[in-house]
Amino acid sequence: MTQPLLSLRELTILYPGAERPAVSGLDLDVRQGETVALVGESGCGKSTTALALLRLLSPSAQTSGRILLEGRDLLSLSEREMTALRGNAVSMIFQEPMTSLNPVHTVGDQVVEALRLHQPLSAQAARARAVELLDQVRIPEPQRRFHAYPHQLSGGQRQRVMIAMAIACSPRLLVADEPTTALDVTVQAQILELLDTLRRELSMAMLLITHDLGVVSRWADRVAVMHDGVKVEEQTASALFRQPAHPYTRALLGASLSTTHAPGRAPHYRSGRLPELRVDRRSDGVAAAFRLEQPALRTPVPAAPGGTPLIRIDDLHVVHRNGAHATHAVRGVSFSVAPGETVALVGESGCGKSTLARAVLRLAEHDGGRIVFDGTDLASIDRRGMRPWRRAMQLVFQDPYGSLNPRKTVADLLGDALQIHGVRDRRERRERTAAMIERVGLPASALQRYPHEFSGGQRQRIGIARALIVRPRLLVCDEPVSALDVSVQAQVLNLLADLQAEYGLACLFISHDLGVVRYIADRVLVMRDGQLVEAGDREQIWDAPAHPYTRQLLAAVPRMAA
Repeated sequence: MTQPLLSLRELTILYPGAERPAVSGLDLDVRQGETVALVGESGCGKSTTALALLRLLSPSAQTSGRILLEGRDLLSLSEREMTALRGNAVSMIFQEPMTSLNPVHTVGDQVVEALRLHQPLSAQAARARAVELLDQVRIPEPQRRFHAYPHQLSGGQRQRVMIAMAIACSPRLLVADEPTTALDVTVQAQILELLDTLRRELSMAMLLITHDLGVVSRWADRVAVMHDGVKVEEQTASALFRQPAHPYTRALLGASLSTTHAPGRAPHYRSGRLPELRVDRRSDGVAAAFRLEQPALRTPVPAAPGGTPLIRIDDLHVVHRNGAHATHAVRGVSFSVAPGETVALVGESGCGKSTLARAVLRLAEHDGGRIVFDGTDLASIDRRGMRPWRRAMQLVFQDPYGSLNPRKTVADLLGDALQIHGVRDRRERRERTAAMIERVGLPASALQRYPHEFSGGQRQRIGIARALIVRPRLLVCDEPVSALDVSVQAQVLNLLADLQAEYGLACLFISHDLGVVRYIADRVLVMRDGQLVEAGDREQIWDAPAHPYTRQLLAAVPRMAA
């Protein structure tokens, strides 16, 4: 067997003041032309390991062990020597291209910079090569896009630019850190197929860091599973999904919605709740046992809803105008949501999903149509007249950290929501705040803490609590679990299902994750280019999709063997 291109030996990373190492005694090999996936939940040490490979950790991090690239220990190199290697022998694709690309330079100039840093090219030759690279990663009209700025490209196109920069100097090792987490299912499939093609064409080794087990099942040769900074299991991908050895791996696979895309296998919240991954810890905080827990239904689950809709949208139009240029973002959309019903809205980025949701809530202007809520046409009401209706229609945002005021405690955030909507009595606000924080599964002590003191899943629970504390009748959820780990995702989806059943909420659920949609939705609306191209109940959409675009979406979902 050939020697590994990359070898990690007893890699340990400790931050000052931390109780345990972020990474502890990690051994891992990656061979030329091989894709190795590093899997685990947030905080397990995946991204810390990736940053350590390129020596990009904070100077305060204490790193020991060995990182051998073609037999050369990267930890022993000077910063000047590492600069010569970064982007040349080893490159990295970061999770969020919008924050990794420089907003004041064109994407072409940024690819040129990556080339000229390591290769003796003239400006003209570097520019020509940059256009070739943009074409290689399938950017449409690469010569024109060369002059575009990052904000003028879609999320998938920005990720392709990052890939072009990463492969510019034909690296021998490519580190891809959650390269498709926030992308639509079809764009995700395109990016992963592109990476795999480039890996084969350039004979690269690739370290793929992800929490998406469906992606791992399809694209990885070998898989290493991490928990609390420790590698708990390593197998070939086929062996791991067929017969996982470690209890944590088995629990992680059991909690994943990626196992439920095949016909007849999908759970639904009206017939049961998702299994949740539980970690039992010793008194010193170290994980002692892992299990998959099937939570009991806490409230009666209603039958399939029917009757008079709570909200009905008729022929809604939204036009975005920029000077003389106009874009028809929503084109004649009509649908309804009944009390107790969940209607999911799916489609790719830019199709108009979020614009439609904002227009329904009267948070964005519309250009025609009716929004009939409980018999009243809200489309004809001015902004001032909408204030009494705001309480009945609430929004749960995709990014709870960005939507929670970092300077306010949870008690203040929830109390302010009540006060804005007319609850003047301080004692009532305190009582309702305490009751709601308990209802979303957080301790009473959480009320005195600030948003940055919580995990992503806990912050999303706070966002849900803030939306529900005013007792709305319609809940609009805009990608509420897209950035969450498998086990946290299950907890939040179960919570939403319980609360909807308890309060009889109507729910418009926006998502690009079709596994999530199949669990949470009663009916599904498929949107493309501002129009609804298909609508039906969840089983009809999955088992007998009528529109070619719906079939394309379903075909792009990464499936994981049960």
